[in-house]
Amino acid sequence: MIRIDKFLWAVRLFKTRSLASEACQKGRVLMGSQTVKPSRTVNSGDIIAIKEPPAVREYKVLDVSEKRMGAKLVADFLIEVTPSENLEMIELAKLANKLNRQHGLGRPTKKERRELDNFMNGEVDEFLKA
Repeated sequence: MIRIDKFLWAVRLFKTRSLASEACQKGRVLMGSQTVKPSRTVNSGDIIAIKEPPAVREYKVLDVSEKRMGAKLVADFLIEVTPSENLEMIELAKLANKLNRQHGLGRPTKKERRELDNFMNGEVDEFLKA
């Protein structure tokens, strides 16, 4: 038996254990259609669902481990049982978010960063030409 936050981190579903714990506290991790606390224990055969808007990903626990493992070993401990419709919905949402990025929002592109650096260094001539 192992805590769910530690297991989710060990099988690389979350980058850090604190992120796994936070997801549990926010109600994003489910077992048997009920939200779980980070201290909930995980056993072989359990089904874990993780809310990834707009859908839910489901995983079946094959074996438990407390130690973080390499990506190649994850298949021995966990199998994804998410319905294909949910996987398609997640992929479409990711694609839509990627295509709908408004210019100027979020992290600047390489070109935008160069233009910003030139502007801050006093090289305003390029902007007056455009």
